Amino acid sequence: MNTLRYELVFSDATGSAQDVVTVERTPSKGPGGHPVYADPSGIIRAEISDRGEVRVLASGGHQEPAQSVLAHPLPDADPADPERI
Repeated sequence: MNTLRYELVFSDATGSAQDVVTVERTPSKGPGGHPVYADPSGIIRAEISDRGEVRVLASGGHQEPAQSVLAHPLPDADPADPERI
């Protein structure tokens, strides 16, 4: 399956706080050979395997590696409905 979009859920150490970011597939491959996905700003970049394993990739200096990230596949946007995301 070639998923084009994922919702990444970042949790803090306690699991109580969460941030959610939508990422889209880029033409790049990560160090593990899997597709790289990025948010529109390019700051959040993650390699996601076909088993849903997430490796967050540094896009700049002073970033700390994310410890708890889940990837949820999103349905592909319908080209006939540009408002559907």
